[in-house]
Amino acid sequence: MSGSRSRTVADPPRLAVVGTSGYAFSYLHRARILHDEGLVRFAGMADIRPPSAAAIALLPPGGTAHVGVDDLLRRCRPDITVVATPPHAHVQVGSAVLRAGSDLLLETPPVLDLDGFTTLSRLAGQAKAACQTGFQSFGSPALPVLQAAIAAGKLGKIVGVGAAGAWIRTDAYYRRNPWAGRRWLDGEPVVDGVLTNPFSHAVATALLVGGVAERDPAEIALELYGTRDIEADDTACLRIRFGDGPEIVVAASLCAEQDHEPYVVVHGDRGRAKFWYKSHRLEFDDERVHCGQPADLLRNLVAHHRDPDGVPLLAPLPSTRAFASVVEAVRDAPSPARIPAGWIRTVGEGASRHPVVRGIGEEVAVAADRLALFSELGVPWASRAAADRTG
Repeated sequence: MSGSRSRTVADPPRLAVVGTSGYAFSYLHRARILHDEGLVRFAGMADIRPPSAAAIALLPPGGTAHVGVDDLLRRCRPDITVVATPPHAHVQVGSAVLRAGSDLLLETPPVLDLDGFTTLSRLAGQAKAACQTGFQSFGSPALPVLQAAIAAGKLGKIVGVGAAGAWIRTDAYYRRNPWAGRRWLDGEPVVDGVLTNPFSHAVATALLVGGVAERDPAEIALELYGTRDIEADDTACLRIRFGDGPEIVVAASLCAEQDHEPYVVVHGDRGRAKFWYKSHRLEFDDERVHCGQPADLLRNLVAHHRDPDGVPLLAPLPSTRAFASVVEAVRDAPSPARIPAGWIRTVGEGASRHPVVRGIGEEVAVAADRLALFSELGVPWASRAAADRTG
């Protein structure tokens, strides 16, 4: 950190949060908890719009609210800054934070292409600042257990990693902000598709478990589908291959009959493991492993700030390089193919309305189990959609 700062090492680091609504509001809560525990000084918050009364109420005495990140950085001089803005603002705001010499926690998806990844990596190196990402699954207590088992050869050679997710998202979800369901907004990439935002954790976690998270893919195959009048996909699958190492297959949809808990499945030639990354459950074949409580990534960053050699980051930016390649591939892919109406039924009315794709909960599970794309499984609407796009 800058030598001009007058605080001593014993002083708690100054923490600021950029973004005050939506998921950012949860960071305000966590910042206040850390402040009340004496681990940080919650110095301020910033947004392009005035924060709500509920957000302001979370500021401790002396904490301040600011319009824009530049004013926040200049007046509060934070040691640690959380950036929970819309994704297309991450690189710009994160760059300002790193140039100011502050450690950074960047909410997911951290960047939307490799250029953004490279920019933030360079600035973090120049500032000697830490850059944590918001992939909460990386703080799961099950993850090191799974990684140790893989390293010890418990599953044999790892041939592939699958991931599956199927949720319900109503019309209200796509009305939550101006960039919801968009691929581009005002000439800027948004890439708010099913793989790159709601199930970004499935993609990133599969890459991490596969040991390929920091590598550049050799091939990314995408199948993007849609049921709504939006730009982005709401049902999709992908395969990621590298020069060597396991292939990664992820299948996901926001058009399920009911919410299914997302998971990652590791395929070895002598066994399999299944990791439910939101509930932190882990199974090796039929053996269930009991794990502890997940680590909070902001708390981990605070501990790393105090002891960078003794406390490693759990979700560092370098571990999202391959994920950045995936987001870039989705950004540059053709528009999603429409799933034929005969495979869709509509449930609910008004803001609660949502489409259901027949059998999609089972299809994403089969894709992860067989490491196959929808079209390779013979899913009728996937085959027809693919033919419609090429015919």
